Amino acid sequence: MDFQLSSEQRQLRESVRRFAQAELPGIAREIEETHAPLPRAMMRRYAELGYLGINLPAAYGGHGMAHLDAVIVLEELAKISPAVAFPTFESCFGPILAIAHFAPEALKRRLIPRVVAGEAIVAVSMSEPDAGSALTDLRTRATLEGDTVRLSGQKRWCSGAGHADGYLVYCRLSDAPGANGIGAVYVEKGTPGFNQTPLKKMGWWCSDTATLYFDDCRVPADNLLGPENGGFMGIMRNFNGERLGLAAQACGFARVCIEEATAYARERTTFGRPLIDNQVVRHRLVDMNMKVNAARAYLDELAWRVHQGETPVADLCMLKNLAAGTLEYCASEAIQVFGGAGYMRGTPVERIYRETKVLTIGGGSSEIMKDLAARQMGM
Repeated sequence: MDFQLSSEQRQLRESVRRFAQAELPGIAREIEETHAPLPRAMMRRYAELGYLGINLPAAYGGHGMAHLDAVIVLEELAKISPAVAFPTFESCFGPILAIAHFAPEALKRRLIPRVVAGEAIVAVSMSEPDAGSALTDLRTRATLEGDTVRLSGQKRWCSGAGHADGYLVYCRLSDAPGANGIGAVYVEKGTPGFNQTPLKKMGWWCSDTATLYFDDCRVPADNLLGPENGGFMGIMRNFNGERLGLAAQACGFARVCIEEATAYARERTTFGRPLIDNQVVRHRLVDMNMKVNAARAYLDELAWRVHQGETPVADLCMLKNLAAGTLEYCASEAIQVFGGAGYMRGTPVERIYRETKVLTIGGGSSEIMKDLAARQMGM
């Protein structure tokens, strides 16, 4: 493994950074306050720049690049806001990965090119009121009847639901217990029998989360993913990619906390001297850098290994915990450096502090991650 980015990857990082800093801060502030998604016009701009579907197969409109390339783009966009990073996350690490591996060929060719072109958004729907991390307890039921699937049940905490064009819904296809019998079906917005209600959240206001209701909702059987009783593998594959993407975002957010806190400490004077002249403040900044550098190195390694075809589940669980924990630490320390100013709306560190918890819960809680990692390591 070469720990140096290639010249192309360095150019990619620099080009994304320039674009993000020049065109996205104003949009990010607006959609943060209005709780609106990224405008479709900007989605198409992302597509023109190649930020969507970076690591998807070229046969379906993707760019066939490395997972590390997707991590680079996602991390740089996340430095601006999750509001502008979310579409890239969904197209590179979200439900589209599961669709690319498990969907029927016709569905892949119909759907993936539209996502990569910035014309469609797909939300993943796993959790239910009584099945959060314990996904084997899913109750939403899909019944295959000839060329139709009848879907009934309820889904909770579906991120990006309000502005999505379709939903990858994990459900139970049979009465087999646990992971057996779990499948997945793609449901388009506007399908009769499908409704949703919005949910209000502490953070990530840009991602309109909702509860989904399926009341004898009927979709084509061609929208079923994977073999019968094979949906659980799709969930696991989706989670592996999602955890890599969440770690990339956490590292991006944490780096912003460092940059903002360092700049403020240089500018702010207390007792007649810059705040950064205080040893305790400098040590805070060093500790923040130390933790982010460690998480970022782990992220680079695992992005490389995943691209080589590995499925390092235990490491991905530990990476997700390390990155999310690092973000929590850096966000808290940055607020402390800012003092009262950091508690005020409008500062990046205030927003990031509000958003840390979703990364320790989403994609599998930190406790579930530890337990899964232990089982994978034979403990």
